[in-house]
Amino acid sequence: MAQMTMAKALNLAMREALAEDPTVLILGQDVGQDEGVFRITEGLLKEFGPERVIDFPVAESAIAGVSVGLCIAGYKPIAEMQFSGFGYHAFHQIENHASRFRNRTRGRFTCPMVVRMPYGGGIRAIEHHSESREAIWAHLPGLKVVIPSGPRNARALLRASIFDPDPVMFYEPKASYRAFKEEVPDEPETMEIGKAHVVRAGSDVTIISYGASMRPVLEAVDELVDEYQLDPEIIDLLSLVPLDTETITASVKKTGRCVVVHEAPRNCGPAAEIIARIVENALEFLEAPIQRVTGYDLVLPFFNLEKPYMPDPTKVITAVREVVNY
Repeated sequence: MAQMTMAKALNLAMREALAEDPTVLILGQDVGQDEGVFRITEGLLKEFGPERVIDFPVAESAIAGVSVGLCIAGYKPIAEMQFSGFGYHAFHQIENHASRFRNRTRGRFTCPMVVRMPYGGGIRAIEHHSESREAIWAHLPGLKVVIPSGPRNARALLRASIFDPDPVMFYEPKASYRAFKEEVPDEPETMEIGKAHVVRAGSDVTIISYGASMRPVLEAVDELVDEYQLDPEIIDLLSLVPLDTETITASVKKTGRCVVVHEAPRNCGPAAEIIARIVENALEFLEAPIQRVTGYDLVLPFFNLEKPYMPDPTKVITAVREVVNY
């Protein structure tokens, strides 16, 4: 075991995959010489060379389109979009081609590609650098949407995504890149995509979150336990597609109450689908209306105005108390 940040853990996952499988490639803007805008690809160009770690022009559609072609030719590309806010330029290639190739060819071809995208607020960046728009990709059939929350599951989920036969949108919470460290195993580790993690077992209320929003949820837990004598169950989704309906349903049937937390805008956000599935599978077990702690339906504001937009422990605690006291 070694203590490392999420940035280092992601780098480790790619280094292991490049060393293990000659068909694995990395391509994107500044991933080689500059080692990525967040230094996630640090040292990989030097170790594996420009034929495996490939700098691309500022053209997200080309990065995605070439990745699709590489998949059909037998490669496993890891495509980096510098920020998720620029990933929309690749929408046509991802939606019209990557997500459809298995269906289009009746399974004769797949697209084993990973599209890595830093997402979310927390670093006080400018417009197009702070979005949390994962619901857009989750709506597209044929794509998996994976969102790690910490160093260990980031390494294990990225490895699983690289070797998955279908395209994976891998959303990385950039506010968590270097925010904390965890122990990461020395040997390669893989997690099942589509299986949520019950971070804390409890009986009073289910709190569901993912990605960077897990931090305010976990910070809220101590106060919920110590000051309000509550026993919350915490679920880290880890992926939106597949969504672990079974774990969500089992938890809500046990607790009877639920709060969903994410920084994406509320309207048609991931919480809406999560709540719909709870209603479909566990309606008769609910003791209170489900609460959402989300971002607002506007562009994430700049600089000092960013903090009030984001979910925080106080908002989580308020929502939990409302459902418990209903």
